[in-house]
Amino acid sequence: MIEKKYLKTKPECKVKFALPADKVGTAKNVAVVGDFNNWDCTANPMRKQKSGVFASTLSLEVNTAYQFRYVLDGTQWLNDDMADDYVPSPVSYDSNSVISL
Repeated sequence: MIEKKYLKTKPECKVKFALPADKVGTAKNVAVVGDFNNWDCTANPMRKQKSGVFASTLSLEVNTAYQFRYVLDGTQWLNDDMADDYVPSPVSYDSNSVISL
């Protein structure tokens, strides 16, 4: 799930990335990785909410498209069902999610 809130005072968008509990399963650590953090699994860990949803909010530059994915426990990679687009990954046979701001 993705929520976008565009700021009126800056060319930024607050983007909330969220994964529901049924997608996360038994994973203890969930991170959002992508162009915005150099695909670093430690840069943007997602926090578990009381509802079981893992979420993280990032400020991203507008007029840009970012490739991203979720990483569960450092091993399982997931796309977002609500992504704006999907593109082939340059490093595997998988696709990456795309968010366009």
